[in-house]
Amino acid sequence: MFEEKLDFYSPINLKSYNLNQSMRYELSILERMDHFTRKHSENVANLCCRICEYLRCKRSFIVYCTISGYLHDIGKSFIPREILNKPTQLTDEEFEIMKTHTTIGYNMCMKDINLRPYALGALNHHEALDGSGYPNGITKKDIPYVAQIIRVADEYDAIVTKRQYTTHVNISETLKELIKDAQPDPKFLALDQLANKEKDGKVNGTILKKLFKVVIDDTLYEISGVMDYTKYLQGEIKRLETIKNYEEKAEKSNKQKTKDYYNEGINLLLKSKDGETKENYKQVLEEYKEALEARKERIDKLYKEIKIIKKLRV
Repeated sequence: MFEEKLDFYSPINLKSYNLNQSMRYELSILERMDHFTRKHSENVANLCCRICEYLRCKRSFIVYCTISGYLHDIGKSFIPREILNKPTQLTDEEFEIMKTHTTIGYNMCMKDINLRPYALGALNHHEALDGSGYPNGITKKDIPYVAQIIRVADEYDAIVTKRQYTTHVNISETLKELIKDAQPDPKFLALDQLANKEKDGKVNGTILKKLFKVVIDDTLYEISGVMDYTKYLQGEIKRLETIKNYEEKAEKSNKQKTKDYYNEGINLLLKSKDGETKENYKQVLEEYKEALEARKERIDKLYKEIKIIKKLRV
């Protein structure tokens, strides 16, 4: 059975910048990384590009931020594989080693004149607006805007990957988790009111709102893909029901010529190359019907998901 293919992140906007042609050297650096880190870096770059568009950034900054997204985890190429790919939670000692990918990435970029412009993204993408991040614990006023964008994209993709999403159904739960990072702890907020200190949470709320728009776009992109597949299923169901109709007419007819006519039609409609036969086509038909109902249900859930996302507040 033909299956629809879904890119979890719609690549349309990213491709419009033709980055593969303009940054071949930077992209070649990703080849040094393991597959998981490379894919994550590509996802973060995609998200950075599209968040920047909703922020109405200048084209030059969008390209800069996108490339910075590609290279933000470059330092992980020097983190031991047993730590980088550990399936369970890292120990405190292992996490300290993992955290060094930020400074390693910064130093790698600074030593290469072609990568030097992207050093701050590599260094600061785990910094938090409230100063609770790493490696330097700096606050909003000192965190480069590019790093604030990467932080949102990076955290979102990390959760998506961890939960192994294959569809945008229930993606709002991930966004709700990010909202917590955009809101200050009530205790700190009370102190801020007394001491006139920074009121931000860990991530930039404005950037997070633009991520919501990107996620809605991707959900609509998924809906479009599923709808295309439902049209395919409907066509296949119609074809197989025609076979069923021909078979019934052939069985009812007393004339051999009529039987031969309908049997010939059945043979023409069967997709023998896909393993369809007169003996199993009814089973295939039921499978198509079940698949169609499942896709219709998925489309309904995706539309409901969009409604939930639109109601979320940072």
